[in-house]
Amino acid sequence: MAPDPTPQATEATDSAEVPSKAYSNYVLVILILVYVFNFVDRQIISILAEDIKADLGLTDANIAFLYGTVFAVFYAIFGIPLGRLADIWTRKNLIAIGLVGWSAMTALSGTAKSFASLATFRIGVGIGESTATPSAFSMLGDYFSPKLRATAMALYSTGVYIGSGVGIVIGGLVVDNWNEAYADGGAPFGLAGWQAAFFAVGIPGMLLAIWVWTLREPIRGLTEGLPARENHPSPFREAFKELMAVLPPFTLFSLASTAKAYNRSASKMIGTNLAIAAACAAGAWLLIATVGATVQWIALSIGLYAFFSWLQGLALRDKAAFNMIYKSRTVVLGMIGFGWLAFVGYGLGFWSAPYLQRAHGLTAGEVGAVLGPLSALGGLIGVASGGFFSDWLRRRHKKGRLIVGMLTAALSLPAGFGFIYAEDTTTAYVLVFIFNALSSFWIGSAAALSNEMVMPRMRATASAYYVLAMTYVGLALGPFTMGQISTRLTAAGQDPTLALRNGIQIGLCAYGLALIFLFIASRSVVEEEESRLERAQAAGEVI
Repeated sequence: MAPDPTPQATEATDSAEVPSKAYSNYVLVILILVYVFNFVDRQIISILAEDIKADLGLTDANIAFLYGTVFAVFYAIFGIPLGRLADIWTRKNLIAIGLVGWSAMTALSGTAKSFASLATFRIGVGIGESTATPSAFSMLGDYFSPKLRATAMALYSTGVYIGSGVGIVIGGLVVDNWNEAYADGGAPFGLAGWQAAFFAVGIPGMLLAIWVWTLREPIRGLTEGLPARENHPSPFREAFKELMAVLPPFTLFSLASTAKAYNRSASKMIGTNLAIAAACAAGAWLLIATVGATVQWIALSIGLYAFFSWLQGLALRDKAAFNMIYKSRTVVLGMIGFGWLAFVGYGLGFWSAPYLQRAHGLTAGEVGAVLGPLSALGGLIGVASGGFFSDWLRRRHKKGRLIVGMLTAALSLPAGFGFIYAEDTTTAYVLVFIFNALSSFWIGSAAALSNEMVMPRMRATASAYYVLAMTYVGLALGPFTMGQISTRLTAAGQDPTLALRNGIQIGLCAYGLALIFLFIASRSVVEEEESRLERAQAAGEVI
C-alpha cells in the first residue's frame, strides 16, 4: 500500500503551464552557482592540505578523512531525511536554508585549532550540503523534459569542477599572500593562512541564499504529464520521522513504531536490525585489524548501519518507492558502478594539488593559479559534453546512460597514469586537464538514470541514493584509500612523493570495478525502464 496516494493535479495545477525555456535556464544558472559554492567549500581543503597537516600535525590519512569520510557519512545520512523533505516541501527554500548552514560551518572551520574541532565543522558542512543535490535534481526534473534532462543535470554538475577550481585558486592565493604578509607574526586574531582561506570562501555563500529564496517552485511531474500535489500537510513531521529512522540509536524506536503502524512484528524487525548492527560492527573490526584507521571504519560502519536501518522502515512506509529504487538491479548496481567512477575522480581530484606540490616543488599559490582554472575548464567541458552526448546516445540506445559510464573509465585511465608519471610540470598540467575532462563525462548520465527509473514523486529519494553511492563509495573511500596507502608507505620509509604516487595509481585500478558494475546494470536497464509504470502499480503506487 502506497502512503498518501498522490491525487491528480488540483485546479491550479491543471491550469498551469510548463515553465518557459528562459525561466528554466535562469533557474539552472542559479542552481549551478549554488553547486559552485557547494564545491568551493568542500574542495578548498585540498589546496590547504599541506598547511593544515603542518600546523595540526596530521598525516595524509587524517587529511583525507577530514575531506572525505567525516563529511561523506553525515552528508549521506542526513541526505536521506532531507531528500524526503525535498519530495514533500518547497525545494528552493530547503536549498537556501542549507546554503546558509554549510557556508557558516565553512567559515567557522577557520577557527579550528585541532583535528577534532575541524572534524566537527566538517560534519556541519556535510549536513548543510546534503540539502542541495536531491532538491536541485528534483527541481531540474520538473523544469526540463526527459529529452533535455541529462543535459540540464550535467550542466548543473559542472558546479563540481567550477567550484573545485575556484576553491583551489582562492585557497592558494589566500594562503600564499597571508603567509607572506604575516611571515613575522602579527596576523589578525592569530589566524594562519589556511584559516583565513576558510573565512574567505564561507561568508559569501550566505548572500547567495537570499537569491535562491526568490526562485519559483515548479510543479512536480508537469513536464511528463504526471502533475502531483505540491504540499504535504506535515512535511517537517515526515522529515523528522525519516531522521529518526536513520539516526542511531533512535532507529530502534522508529522501527518499533513503524512495525506497529503496519501490523508487523516489532521484535522481528528489531532483531533483524540488531543483526545488521552486529554485521557492520564486525566488518569495521575486521578492517581496523587489517589496515588500521580506526576512526575511518567506525564512521563508515555507523553510516552503513544508519542506511540499512532506514531501508527497513522505508520498505513498509513507502513500498512503491522502495521497490522502484532498491529492487531495481539497474538502479542499485548502476549507482554503485558510477560510485567507483567517483572513487577515482574524488581521489585524484583531491590529491592532485598536494602531489604537484611534492613532485614538482611548487607552492600552494603556484599550484592553485594553474590547477584551479584547468580543473574548472576540464570539468566544465567534460560534464557538459558528457551530458549532451548522453542525451544523444540515449535517444538512440536505451543503454546509453550506462555506456557513457563505461566509456568514461576506459578513456580517462591513461591520462590519470600519465599525470602521476609526468616528468615536467607542463606535461603534468596538460594531463590533469585531460583527466578532469574525461573522468567527469559520466556525471549527467548517472543523475539522469536515477531519475528516469522512478516515478516523479520519488525523484529526490532516488537522488538521495545516488548521492549516498557517490559519497560512500566515491568521497569516503577514494581520497582516504589513496591517502592511507601513502601514509602506510611513508611510515615504512618510502619517500612521501613516491608513496602518494603509489597510492594514486592503486586507486586508479577502481575503474575496473566500475566497468563490472555498469556492465551488469546495462543488462537490465531496457526491461526495467519499459516496465516502469507496471512495476510501480504492482508495488501499490496510484497513477
